[in-house]
Amino acid sequence: MIRLEYFTPEDFPLLIEWIDSEELLTNWAGSQFKFPLSTEKLQHYLKKSNDFEHSGTLIYKAVDVASGKNVGHISLSVIDRENRSARITRVLVGNTGERGRGLGTEIIKSMLKMGFEDLNLHRMSLGVYDFNEAGIKCYKNCGFSIDGVLRDIKRRPDSFWSIVEMSILEDEYNRIYKS
Repeated sequence: MIRLEYFTPEDFPLLIEWIDSEELLTNWAGSQFKFPLSTEKLQHYLKKSNDFEHSGTLIYKAVDVASGKNVGHISLSVIDRENRSARITRVLVGNTGERGRGLGTEIIKSMLKMGFEDLNLHRMSLGVYDFNEAGIKCYKNCGFSIDGVLRDIKRRPDSFWSIVEMSILEDEYNRIYKS
């Protein structure tokens, strides 16, 4: 079971350790950060975040309840309280040896519960690079639908990456998780 707790400066070293390549950093954060990730960049990332009532961004670490260990990262951005929408961003299962064991699904489900039940959102969305088949499968299994594809949105040295846009609405969440 996963519990979301606010991401703090004490968590910086582990996240920096996890993000050990430019490709992983780009896959995780798009163009928000340049490699290598640093304490200074993460301090900027935390600015004006994590005020549950007012911030436009909430940043979390994912803690395994049984072990108490930080196993991942997730944030909720572009929180629009008037239109009751937000965007899930920067999802990461930290330890590569833990991937493929359902932690990503648990992290997403924890964020959905928080967004729909605690923040009273109507819509949650996310974007995932089209080659991330495991991520797309995870999001579909959690109830997300594909809204469309933003083709060739990120230029890489030898190619372009496209983003699959996905979303879930509160009635869909309620049907899946509260029935």
